[in-house]
Amino acid sequence: MPDFGANDLDAYWMPFTPNRRFKANPRLLAGAKGMHYATPDGRQILDATSGLWCVNAGHGREAITEAIRRQAGEMDYAPSFNLGHPLAFSFASRLAQVTPKGLNRIFFTNSGSESVDTALKIALAYHRARGKGTKTRLIGRERGYHGVGFGGISVGGIPKNRMYFGSLLTGVDHLPHTHGILENLFSQGLPRHGAHLADDLERIVALHDASNIAAVIVEPVAGSTGVLVPPDGYLQKLRAICDKHDILLIFDEVITGFGRVGAPFAADRFGVTPDLLCMAKGLTNAAVPAGAVAASTAIYETMLDGADAPIELFHGYTYSGHPLACAAGLATLEIYKSEGLFERALALEPYWRAAIHSLADARHVIDIRDFGLIAGIELSPRPGAPTARAMEAFEAAFDQGLLIRVTGDIIALSPPLIIEEGQIDQIVDTIRKVLAAVE
Repeated sequence: MPDFGANDLDAYWMPFTPNRRFKANPRLLAGAKGMHYATPDGRQILDATSGLWCVNAGHGREAITEAIRRQAGEMDYAPSFNLGHPLAFSFASRLAQVTPKGLNRIFFTNSGSESVDTALKIALAYHRARGKGTKTRLIGRERGYHGVGFGGISVGGIPKNRMYFGSLLTGVDHLPHTHGILENLFSQGLPRHGAHLADDLERIVALHDASNIAAVIVEPVAGSTGVLVPPDGYLQKLRAICDKHDILLIFDEVITGFGRVGAPFAADRFGVTPDLLCMAKGLTNAAVPAGAVAASTAIYETMLDGADAPIELFHGYTYSGHPLACAAGLATLEIYKSEGLFERALALEPYWRAAIHSLADARHVIDIRDFGLIAGIELSPRPGAPTARAMEAFEAAFDQGLLIRVTGDIIALSPPLIIEEGQIDQIVDTIRKVLAAVE
């Protein structure tokens, strides 16, 4: 293993990481193929998190690598302001065939955070373009995660992501979260209780008046806050209330998109179509950073018809529609289709569910939640040291050849969609052993 001295580690300020803890005992990755990472000393680490919810088709897919290599040789970069390149239009057209019906106008970004901020800006600009410029208030949800831009953390509802960064955006309110309903403990699939929590949107409308509310944004299944599955009927209620009050509904599907819940998008699985849909992560199988927002035709046409300047939307990024990202995205969509990975995830769901819920009697476990190929295993916090138990479980699992993700005192799992049943068993067995050993 290479000698990583203190100076080699100090320069990199790591994201969402306790830097001193990590650098005192670094856990490093040096390669990846299929379902596994490899460490610098050659150990194989089974990936139970698709990297960070993003490598849906598994690691090291040659078709994606070759598409990136070929495009880099033809054209490394092209500006997207008043210019275009064919691959961006091809990728948008192909993607519009995968997104829910009616969401067929694609705006490219570079990450989930950028997708969220883009969707929020489109929502505000749309209402202004249609002569309803007072509709500026944005409604998020407690415990929501929408990336780390100022828009995303404003509508998000994870306290540590918000508390250090000032007043954030004004004109933001939050729906209550759906976590902690005792009747829903150890639910398999959709929880039965809690759809009524969507009705709190009516209270917010009464407080602010619908004429001032632009959009509601939610994750269909909340991921980074600990896998919160929506109660049965909850999303349908949100859709109905938004329609009633002329409020846009935005789905943040950065995590749930591209087969994660056994369908192209959670909108398809739940039968609820939003007005704007944010995506990233699985869009390119994480081979090149990329994100996108899918908008309805009505929003797009309204923006063009109501524009008061030649440029209809004063928004964009230097790397929007980057040629390498488009090449990777087209190759990724082809893999999803040719290998039937969305359908495979749905077929694996019953086995995944049964295996994960077999941990109900494991040490420290106080709840388990699942949907599609996602699971959240909630641990009892260590008295006086919340999150410590889960972090130690993460480190112990890595040492035993398994990559999991922890958020608070919750183990979050989201394996690549190519996972085999035997690998699901390995994940469960390793977690059981880890929890038995961790105090």
